[in-house]
Amino acid sequence: MRPQSRISRRTAAVTVSLVLAGGLAACGPESGDAAKGAGKAGAAGAPQKGGTLTVLNNEPQSDFDPARLYTSGGGNVPSLVFRTLTTRNRENGAAGTQVVPDLATDTGRPNADATEWTYTLKDGLKYEDGTPITSADIKYGIERSFAAELSGGAPYLRDWLVGGDTYQGPYKAASDGKKGKGLASILVPDAKTIVFKLRKPEGEFPFVATQTQFAPVPKAKDTGVKYEEHPVSSGPYKVTANENDGERLVLERNPHWDPKTDAERKAYPDKVDVRSGLDAAVINQRLSTSSGADAAAVTTDTNLGPAELAQIGGNKELAARVGTGHFGYVNYLAFNPKVKPFDNPKVRQAISYAINRTSVINAAGGSALAEPATTFLPEQAAFGFTKYDHFPAGKTGDPAKAKALLKEAGHPDGLTVTLTHSTAQNRQTSPEVATAVQQALAAAGITVKLEGLENNAFNERRWDAKNTPGFFLSRWGADWPSGAPFLAPIFDGRQIVTDGSNYNHAQLDDPAVNKEIDEIAKLTDLAAAAKRWGALDSKIGEQALDVPLFHPVYKRLVGKDVKNIVISDWTGVLDISQVAVK
Repeated sequence: MRPQSRISRRTAAVTVSLVLAGGLAACGPESGDAAKGAGKAGAAGAPQKGGTLTVLNNEPQSDFDPARLYTSGGGNVPSLVFRTLTTRNRENGAAGTQVVPDLATDTGRPNADATEWTYTLKDGLKYEDGTPITSADIKYGIERSFAAELSGGAPYLRDWLVGGDTYQGPYKAASDGKKGKGLASILVPDAKTIVFKLRKPEGEFPFVATQTQFAPVPKAKDTGVKYEEHPVSSGPYKVTANENDGERLVLERNPHWDPKTDAERKAYPDKVDVRSGLDAAVINQRLSTSSGADAAAVTTDTNLGPAELAQIGGNKELAARVGTGHFGYVNYLAFNPKVKPFDNPKVRQAISYAINRTSVINAAGGSALAEPATTFLPEQAAFGFTKYDHFPAGKTGDPAKAKALLKEAGHPDGLTVTLTHSTAQNRQTSPEVATAVQQALAAAGITVKLEGLENNAFNERRWDAKNTPGFFLSRWGADWPSGAPFLAPIFDGRQIVTDGSNYNHAQLDDPAVNKEIDEIAKLTDLAAAAKRWGALDSKIGEQALDVPLFHPVYKRLVGKDVKNIVISDWTGVLDISQVAVK
């Protein structure tokens, strides 16, 4: 999530292109009834090829260059044009958290210590002009993502690849004055094989290989910063129009895409027309009315709000067109222990007990849009979710327990603190949520002064290690369904950044935590890794460095003629590659 969570110099999390809900990057579906409901949403009948799918969005699909896009699992609209070595499994619910082959024949073959990964390309892969896709094209696509003028994509390879931390891309002259030099840590022994050499073990490399930086780019067709105007397609659709930097994006069939090489994308519509710059209320109204072309429309970035859900609740036809999902995301109260009184663990514990999660959830839009959280990791097996509640206070808080801890901390008469939050109406770090926290803490004798900042100023402040507030509302989401991109950026002491965006708000540098992160990273057995991420989450949680508040729920409306709605626990939103229209 670039604007929301930024990116650390090492491992970071979350993507902007995943989808914006209420101003935040999106979220994946419930594995039970919600997933079933998502599958039933839209028009009945078997999906068929043909027609035009309209996408109504608030945010433009800008920087439509695989080097610049920050996407997880291949993204949404971008995944129609850009194929990658691996991708997400396009299935409902938990099945959708799996990584599967895309351009490659498998999800990658590691060496003994997971410091080297080898991929082989499938046969018959072609670009939109009919020329074959080669491993050299994937190598070049990755290398150009290191160029400063094409920044914006995921940061992992800069940290993971040998030499990645100093490489500046193929456009800039190297120390010997020659341009076009590549990364020696990416080998292409032949046209179908590509090998990656890493600085350290990375058992989850197949997840990173879903990022759009792994999309092939033919060097001869690279036009640098202008490439976004007509990127060469490796997917089922090609770009035929890109107006005002993604404000309107028109995609039509790529005649050389072979579905036999692509088990994930269904590509039912003949055309996809993406229109952006629309107000959220207008988008939902148009989807609700579903007249004309809007009957075959969806949104990839606009959530339903409480008032809209209340109206839809009494309309069975509209309710049947709502898809529900959850993405790996947590909204929480963050402490900076370097600021008094938050250096005292008992003060942090007192606040943990005082929180009234019921009032917080109501402020965030109600139980239909938020679920209470007592763990940092989301309640999904893929992340390693392990249930715990180290400071049990029920649904409405325990002010008596909080007061007792404050007394032990030397504040028998209570104390006054400042809570920093965004003034943006995003129902996540908004004034409403801040006010709910303020009221809950007042019952425990804690007076909370609210410091509201404009959203950009708020983000800059909370990620500034030298000026981090002592107490603030925050949020975090993962680039893929695992504990790694969720816990490492927030709690790995080696990722504390003093000269840029710092996400380790507590500036925790615990050797035991750092070591466990490294040990888990070596594992290629994802189930085993998940268990250890869950155990680490619980261990860190004992220190009360944050107060998990809620995990958001995503509700999206589709047009009446849209069918085949698939919502995975990877993205939490409708998978545009599966949609069909009448």
